[in-house]
Amino acid sequence: MSKNVFIFAEQRDGVIQKVSLELIGKARELADALGQSVVAVLLGSNITDKASELIRAGADEVIVVNDERLGEYLTAPYAKAMVSVIDEYKPEIVLYGATSIGRDLAPRVSSMVHTGLTADCTKLEIDAETKNLLMTRPAFGGNIMATIVCADHRPQMATVRPGVMQALEGDASRNGKITEHKVKFGADDEKVRILEVVKGDKRTVDITEAKVLVSGGRGVGSKEKFKMLYDLAGELGGEVASSRANVDAGIIERERQVGQTGKTVHPNLYIACGISGAIQHLAGMEESEYIIAINKDASAPIFDVADLGIVGDLNVIVPKLIEALKNR
Repeated sequence: MSKNVFIFAEQRDGVIQKVSLELIGKARELADALGQSVVAVLLGSNITDKASELIRAGADEVIVVNDERLGEYLTAPYAKAMVSVIDEYKPEIVLYGATSIGRDLAPRVSSMVHTGLTADCTKLEIDAETKNLLMTRPAFGGNIMATIVCADHRPQMATVRPGVMQALEGDASRNGKITEHKVKFGADDEKVRILEVVKGDKRTVDITEAKVLVSGGRGVGSKEKFKMLYDLAGELGGEVASSRANVDAGIIERERQVGQTGKTVHPNLYIACGISGAIQHLAGMEESEYIIAINKDASAPIFDVADLGIVGDLNVIVPKLIEALKNR
């Protein structure tokens, strides 16, 4: 019988990724609704000492697969290890982060264990009547939110967008079980080998960590005009973000894109400048603590989610905001 909510605890170079802690937070909620436990699956080489971090984050048990072949991510050995764990422990639910690793691993595992997979979920909850997992994700270009159920197969599996779920406060007093699981790897698991790992100097901004975001939409219009958004963000100690239109136009880097095809953010303050508020963009920022919208169109959908709306020309309003902050 299937039981417990499992999460794939992604690590890179021995560092537990933030999305794994977010998954544990959501898994805790789902497991409590089912009266079950949260189990994290940690794959790697000499990685057992990281298990306690997952327990502090809310896991009841950590299943560790330690093997030198798992030191660097490769699809085949990681998939074999996950399938071995699933076959042995028969989880009710398995969650993965929708990262480059999670998006590669989860489909392979779902195929190998003959179950479904719902990708890029933004909401997960337990149906009170059937106890099935309700997996919600944007569909049809983000124009609707589809809720998908895997009623006939187990485990129920989903990938979850980073930044969507909330990690729990770490609790150093929590105790949990750490279980070593052995996987028999063979020659077939070494058809692909990593010859060399070359790490780039990626000095990219992570807008998901910013407490203040000043975001520009199509109404900003040019790279030159984005300078005033950088100035405003600088005065507020924040970062600059954007809607997809400016990324597609080559005005700003993709790493700063907020929305369905970009990143999901939860800043304390989100200032939307010249953003109309298409559902694809709202999916990535509507959970911000406080939203200020600046737009010439009084009927723009962004005002429906804004805590404070300013109807006017951002080219006039933003410089005045910068001046007021400098004189504060």
